[in-house]
Amino acid sequence: MNHALNQLLVAADNVILGKPLQIRLAVCCLLAKGHLLIEDIPGVGKTTLAHTLARLFGLAYQRIQFTSDLLPADIIGSSVFDAQQTKFSFHAGPLFKQMVLADEINRATPKAQSALLEAMEEKQVTVEGHTYQLPEPFFVIATQNPSYQIGTFPLPESQLDRFLMRIELGYPSREAERELLTGQSRHSLINELPIMLPADQLADLQAVASRTFVSTALLDYVQDIINFTRQTEQYPCGLSPRAGLSLLAAAKVWAFMDRRQAALPEDVQAVLPAVAGHRLRAGCHDSVTIVAPILQHVSVF
Repeated sequence: MNHALNQLLVAADNVILGKPLQIRLAVCCLLAKGHLLIEDIPGVGKTTLAHTLARLFGLAYQRIQFTSDLLPADIIGSSVFDAQQTKFSFHAGPLFKQMVLADEINRATPKAQSALLEAMEEKQVTVEGHTYQLPEPFFVIATQNPSYQIGTFPLPESQLDRFLMRIELGYPSREAERELLTGQSRHSLINELPIMLPADQLADLQAVASRTFVSTALLDYVQDIINFTRQTEQYPCGLSPRAGLSLLAAAKVWAFMDRRQAALPEDVQAVLPAVAGHRLRAGCHDSVTIVAPILQHVSVF
């Protein structure tokens, strides 16, 4: 199973050139059953990464372009009157896919953004008093443009906290960009990708990774990190209980991806910027700098 996972990472590396850490974090996020936020300028491969992961995992994929005139019903769906049956029937929207790409999510109004809140947390939606379950598995990968760009609406903290991780891709290296300029189209490469870990195997991986051993000492370390963010004046708002669960889940998966049966402080530290950065300081892009005080002041057991 780990061999198949390694092959998947290699295949993704062949499409998204020169970004092995970001790819590994994205896969870690999915194995931890979390949603992913990719924040960066247009044109660096955010959408390509989402589509690549959907292909490699064999997930039903839907891209939703978020715009300022998007309505919640355009995302969730709506009830339509059926004249023959003389009753209203629910027509599911594009949200009812296993992997949904919320493209440029911060170009939509807060009203449209809020359509994802229940779906991301409870994997269901409620329309006119009726609850509809979303597919299993269900992931949201959202792309976000920098807040300084025209026509963006900042994501509220309640929305940000539902993303297990936030990553940035950044510009490619000179060598990677040369290969992009001279190589095959990324879209063509994606279409040629085989399914490497179908949904049933993904569920098995998620189950095995969740059973990674966590010592009492490591739990103390995670709690010390959470408490530090709540007590220090360096952050306007500390990490929520959901953030603590996300940090622990991601650390367990990180250890699993390294073929270890127990999580270590190094695993927590590896995923901390991606898990905590957007929660501690919304709008700041440098997650490593954001969490630096934590790593400096919270001692490892």
